[in-house]
Amino acid sequence: EDKIKEVDARSICTFPLGKPDGDESAEMINVRVGKYGPYLEQGERKATLPADLAPDELKLPLAIDLLNQAGIAEEPLGFCPETNRPVYMKQGRFGPYVQLAVADEDSDESPKNASLLKGMTPETITIELALKLLTLPRTLGINPDNNEPIMAFNGKFGPYIKCGTETRSLPADISVLEVNFDQSIELLKQPKQGRARAAPKEPLKLFTTKSPVTDQDVKILDGRYGPYVTDGESNASLPKDATPESMTFEEALVLLAERRAKAPPKKKAAKKKSAKKASKKDSSKTVKKSAKKTTASKKTSAKTATKKAPKKVTEKTQASPDQDADFDMDAPF
Repeated sequence: EDKIKEVDARSICTFPLGKPDGDESAEMINVRVGKYGPYLEQGERKATLPADLAPDELKLPLAIDLLNQAGIAEEPLGFCPETNRPVYMKQGRFGPYVQLAVADEDSDESPKNASLLKGMTPETITIELALKLLTLPRTLGINPDNNEPIMAFNGKFGPYIKCGTETRSLPADISVLEVNFDQSIELLKQPKQGRARAAPKEPLKLFTTKSPVTDQDVKILDGRYGPYVTDGESNASLPKDATPESMTFEEALVLLAERRAKAPPKKKAAKKKSAKKASKKDSSKTVKKSAKKTTASKKTSAKTATKKAPKKVTEKTQASPDQDADFDMDAPF
């Protein structure tokens, strides 16, 4: 019998990307798929890949930059005076954040993390500012109206305070790190406002000719990870050596065509088939239901006919035509 070979999970989840500057003595940079998503690995160095980075946009120079940025996190910003634990700057899938290390790496304790606030960059973070970020969410006090704690958070849509089920966004002039109890009480007294939509950014460059594919404007926008060109349906990042000012209309169309060619095909036929199958199932159910109703109707008619039919008279109960029911055999003639 052939022996079944064991599958090496590490090898099948590792994809070599290359070596920096073609240096054969350097360690290979690999893309690995881990428990919490894809990441880069070069020896002992590791870097998380951004969540919105398309696979075909991951080139060797970008991988080297991500690894270099992650290398900064190996040196702590400083130490927490209360716990004497190191505080690091980290780069995650959703951007930079600070982390308070655990006391024992072998324990099940999770490290405490805190995202940077809007406008902050890793270069501007000091140990004092990192420790303030790690205090979030902050408890500001107890609301005397409902005895619920008032807390300050740094949320996905910006900083806010929360008390029970009530939430209020913080205005731009009040920092989530500095908001106090009195300010939070005043905010809670105000009516809740709807979230305003951010105004769309102006394009870095707008070409005068529309796309021959989508018949929409071709423009270059400023994205989270750099400028990119779009025709309303497809997006393509600009090469590292290109700038929005130097990009021509023809070069933009080439980038969009390459991006469109790498996109997975749309599965429209599958939806039609499933719709046809559902239609057939519905029609078959309707036929079955109508057949059941017809059968039940026939049975009901048969029962009704049986009940209405007259009873047969037997010979024992049937009287003779010349026999009188009141005739007495013992009566005198």
